[in-house]
Amino acid sequence: MDYLFIKWIHIVSATILFGTGLGSAFYLFVAVKSKNIDAITFATFWVVIADWIFTTPAFIIQIMSGWMLTRQLGFELNEPWLVASFILISITGACWLPVLWIQYQLRNTASEAQSRNTPLSHIFHKLFRWWISLGVIAFTSFLVIFYLMIAKPDI
Repeated sequence: MDYLFIKWIHIVSATILFGTGLGSAFYLFVAVKSKNIDAITFATFWVVIADWIFTTPAFIIQIMSGWMLTRQLGFELNEPWLVASFILISITGACWLPVLWIQYQLRNTASEAQSRNTPLSHIFHKLFRWWISLGVIAFTSFLVIFYLMIAKPDI
């Protein structure tokens, strides 16, 4: 496959992955802070959907296109900036998998509270704090990966 096409796919998928994650985080955070159960239920529902439509395919494409670029450009897999990137993408994945589960729990808990016309449970708020914490780690990792991909520093 053509190098520029693979690079374009890699950049577009990184943009979708980061942008969808940031947008979802923003809207869910704002909805929860509003304390409006209808807004929270709506946001949690669509955050789950957005992860399956945008985030999951973009993450898979990132791995595949990154591998293809690495091979096509002849980089050694043990180059320090690549090793650091592999570690960070692994950390991101390790954060993202529980986040997927948490999002389902947030959606289900919000939907139940909405249907029963009750406040959100302490479990919702505890899960939401975990969701934020894991998200901060993942987003920070992505920012460092972006730097490593652009600068390719001698570490």
